[in-house]
Amino acid sequence: MTQVIKTPYYLIDKSKLLRNMEKIAYVREHSGAKALLALKCFATWSVFDLMSQYMDGTTSSSLNEVKLGKLKFGGETHAYSVAYADDEIAEVLAHSDKIIFNSVGQLERFADASASHVRGLRLNPGVSSSEFLIADPSRPFSRLGEWDADNVATVIDRISGFMIHNNCENSDFALFDQMLGEIEDKFGSLLEHPQISWVSLGGGIHFTGDDYPLDQFCDRLKAFSERYGVQVFLEPGEASITMSTSLEVTVLDTLYNGKQLAIVDSSIEAHMLDLLIYRESAKMAPNEGELEYMVCGKSCLAGDIFGEFRFERELKVGDRLSFIDAAGYTMVKKNWFNGVKMPAIAVRELDGSVTLVKEFTFDDFVSSLS
Repeated sequence: MTQVIKTPYYLIDKSKLLRNMEKIAYVREHSGAKALLALKCFATWSVFDLMSQYMDGTTSSSLNEVKLGKLKFGGETHAYSVAYADDEIAEVLAHSDKIIFNSVGQLERFADASASHVRGLRLNPGVSSSEFLIADPSRPFSRLGEWDADNVATVIDRISGFMIHNNCENSDFALFDQMLGEIEDKFGSLLEHPQISWVSLGGGIHFTGDDYPLDQFCDRLKAFSERYGVQVFLEPGEASITMSTSLEVTVLDTLYNGKQLAIVDSSIEAHMLDLLIYRESAKMAPNEGELEYMVCGKSCLAGDIFGEFRFERELKVGDRLSFIDAAGYTMVKKNWFNGVKMPAIAVRELDGSVTLVKEFTFDDFVSSLS
């Protein structure tokens, strides 16, 4: 008997996740690069049993993520943070294989504490693929990494590698290739230094998407690795989980105010926050028919709108809708705005069965406050 799960809930489909994992495995095999899951994008450890078979470990942005990666994923654990606090550095080091500092200042501050650790430094090449200023690591006056190669050269004896993250939802291989060339032009003297043995090219490269030229990508990564004699790391976040997950919701009400509106038991501010931040619409499947509805969230925020979608028949209270491609930056950002019910998390196993792995209750709401 199929389990009926009360909406809203995120549904992670392992068979769809596996498609991404197999492409990541292909890149690892044919390029020599290692792949680390970017926990800032996706940290739902219920499916780490599958992902860890195809990836080399995790990369993090905080102490909590470092510990999660070490304890729940295994493999290599890379620690990065824009800034570490004095009272957390020991625990970060204890749970990581490599620590990547954002600045020369942070590297020097924790030089003694990390002396026996594998250390790296973030570089900022001044170019990126981001179309959004808020997400552009190379925006003017950016705090994300070191820009000055000469300044980095003064501490290169203290590190063995670099992290360079300047791609953002980049599905254009030619643009990736061009920007990597600019990185080589700007930081070539650092990359060629005999002290440097590894380079992470970060995430934001949409190489698991349809029609991406994987063989060209692999050849470019391999050439970069061989030119500088370094182990290349990739940090796929969205690329790991793209098109693997849906947000399942139910229609609670319909009304007309110049457009047909449908209100569902979810909220973009609470459950798909990036839609609000980047002023984007959710994706729905199916999305065809003669009738058009603006599908709205149930919070009090006037702009709590998932988007406008097409349907073959009139929507009614109780209808179930499915927003697709809902894994990235959703479960890690979900919140209790308006006290709206937190979506449960379910997993469709490879055999087709669905397992409810997490439900959130009023007690969780209360315990998140004071």
